[in-house]
Amino acid sequence: MAKKQASADDLISLIIKGIDDVKGENILLLDLREIENTVCDYFIVCSGSSNTQVNAISGSVQKVVSKALKDKPWHIEGQGNSEWILMDYVNVVVHVFQKHVRDFYDIESLWGDAKITEINPV
Repeated sequence: MAKKQASADDLISLIIKGIDDVKGENILLLDLREIENTVCDYFIVCSGSSNTQVNAISGSVQKVVSKALKDKPWHIEGQGNSEWILMDYVNVVVHVFQKHVRDFYDIESLWGDAKITEINPV
């Protein structure tokens, strides 16, 4: 069974839906396409308030994307302690943080040259 090739916009929309389904907070889309030598085109960054919620967000994103696109992350890191889970969909990398870990690493400032869009799902 061949998997359906999705556009980055479709993948981003589905990831955001997965985050929103379990009440992920402070969702940002960082567009890295104009920055030289980046590892992907987009970062999606969001927060959860506990290990349980961070795991739920990660699981929800995987479920929504898999159901719609028959696709799964190329790689996942951080599920052991659930303070920062990274899901690599090749062109789109999802960062799910606990709030205090997100504040500590401040990934948005590290990629300050990126075009940052705040996402407010309805």
